[in-house]
Amino acid sequence: MVFTHDFCRLFALGLVVASVRAVTVNETASVYTFANDRVSFNVVKKNGYIQNLLLDGISVLGSVSGNAGQLYTDFPSKGFALTSSPAVEIVQGSGYAGIVVTDNSTDAGSLVQRSWFLRDGETGLHSFVRLGYYNSAQPFKGALGEVRTMFRPNGGPWTTLVTNSEQWAPIPGAEATSKQVQVQDATWYLGLTPSDAYVQQESDYWTKYTFADNQTNKAHGLYGQSADGTPIGAWWVVNQKDTFFGGPFHVDLMVDGIIYNKQSTGHGGATSPNITYGFDRTFGPQFLYLNRGQNASVHDLLADAEQYAEPAWNSDFYDQIAPHVPGYVPSSSRGTFAAHVQVPAKGKNVIAILSANGVHFQARPEADSAADTTAYQYWATDVHGGEINIDRVKAGTYRLTVSASGIFGDYVQDNVVIKPGKRTYVKATWVPESAGQELWRIGTPDKTAGEFKNGWERDLTHPRQPSKYRIYWGAWDFPTEFPGGVNFTIGKSVESRDWNYVHWSQYGGTYTRNNTVTDINRWTVNFRIDAHTARKLTSNSVATFTLQLAGARTTAGNTDANQGDYPSFPINTYVNDEAEPLSWTIQPYDSSSCGERSAISCHLLSQKFQFPGTWLKKGDNRLVLELPHAAPVYVQYDALRLELQ
Repeated sequence: MVFTHDFCRLFALGLVVASVRAVTVNETASVYTFANDRVSFNVVKKNGYIQNLLLDGISVLGSVSGNAGQLYTDFPSKGFALTSSPAVEIVQGSGYAGIVVTDNSTDAGSLVQRSWFLRDGETGLHSFVRLGYYNSAQPFKGALGEVRTMFRPNGGPWTTLVTNSEQWAPIPGAEATSKQVQVQDATWYLGLTPSDAYVQQESDYWTKYTFADNQTNKAHGLYGQSADGTPIGAWWVVNQKDTFFGGPFHVDLMVDGIIYNKQSTGHGGATSPNITYGFDRTFGPQFLYLNRGQNASVHDLLADAEQYAEPAWNSDFYDQIAPHVPGYVPSSSRGTFAAHVQVPAKGKNVIAILSANGVHFQARPEADSAADTTAYQYWATDVHGGEINIDRVKAGTYRLTVSASGIFGDYVQDNVVIKPGKRTYVKATWVPESAGQELWRIGTPDKTAGEFKNGWERDLTHPRQPSKYRIYWGAWDFPTEFPGGVNFTIGKSVESRDWNYVHWSQYGGTYTRNNTVTDINRWTVNFRIDAHTARKLTSNSVATFTLQLAGARTTAGNTDANQGDYPSFPINTYVNDEAEPLSWTIQPYDSSSCGERSAISCHLLSQKFQFPGTWLKKGDNRLVLELPHAAPVYVQYDALRLELQ
């Protein structure tokens, strides 16, 4: 990103024009202190946590209280843990200093290595996390689960949560949180304090899921003002994403007062890797960036942070420190991928993905044991004219997936080989899926449920006008909006008005509804077949019904476990008066807590059904989409299509 002279002047207090001085390291009995001319912080010897992080003398973490007021990595799923006496290596080089904190649990066979580096002239910290498992007595440890590095302030100058340039809002005030009413996990009604800035600007409901985003996110964080009134920001800059899992559509928490850098997670139905003997993976680098600017807006400081979200940024420095960061892949072991893929004419918003060879870019445990744990992932979202360019790809063998809004299915090519220092080029034509004449479609195949009612639709009752899907689902009372469920007529109904973003089996209770409504599990699609098409309904004709889901929830939630009353459930589709439905069973490993956690795209699923064309008829027809009655399950449709051959 290139900035004008005026932008650089605006950020005279930011990284862009910082003066260069040496990085110093000092040691006391309890901490190591790192400092350059702008930034200083302490690393606590006993646990490797960072405290007392200052930008120009301003405390950005606040005071320590429990784990608050610190920057640290933890493991909520208990896949790994820290020891009480980590080994420490202090690294100093030309213009930088760093610390490598190693927790080697010989009894458990696990290794945790956290690395932080500070450079001259930069107002941020470079972060790596390495996890290893070497326990031959227990070679299978189980799923990695959640691993996260958190900037967790306790006080400080912060006033605003920032997910991206579109989604940001004030932090709820103390009075609002003191009077909040819990309506769901991590979700509260704040409407009892109507004068609160968050309530006035964003919503009567607050949930951390409102501020989630997918892995295309470049930077996210906190915005506020220092004591002298100068705007200040703290940001996790996601400059390299190749060591993460789940692909570009994977959604996760970004900020909720804490700024998250999620190395692994199960949110949104993501599958974390299975840990077996020999697992050893280094996540990162990511960059915790601090900036200030006189009269700078939220968008100014965010844009300043986002410019560093490029894999090539600081690559020379990362190569320099690679000997101190085991598992980091240096430039000498990377190549370049380029391709020209002729995309179907109506395809828009094209994205190209390199991921584990032979499997879907969203890991599915029944197919790939939660993905090849050595595989990396890459993508390009700026594909125009079918031209794809992805730099700095780790040498290896990949699957290429190309998807486009408006096109059912994907283009997939396996065995794409990347060699160190070489350019791999692919030329291909994407032939779109087709099963004959398209009779109708509902929705846009784009791997989201956003185009439907309460999806991207804006909440016009609040000045920030957030997309409705980001707000607690109970704010949009489905039984009131769709009594008896959806009844959609092709050619007359409108997707953004007449098709909801979630197909609930049951609804309620919520903050405003005490009862549970159960007569909404059957949705109807009405359509007509004209006389010309009806002549094709012969004994040899075949109809194909395609369902693409942006998410589905069983009682497995995000766990993949066979738990609850409905760990799996069928979606039944009835065609006219046929007694037997077209049935598709959603499995526990397909499940994702998506809509209830303010998301419109999670674990992607698709299914095709073929049935005799004679099940259709001239004139009025209908399909009925049925979920189990009165069950705590739901699906979110991406797109539906009926074809006739």
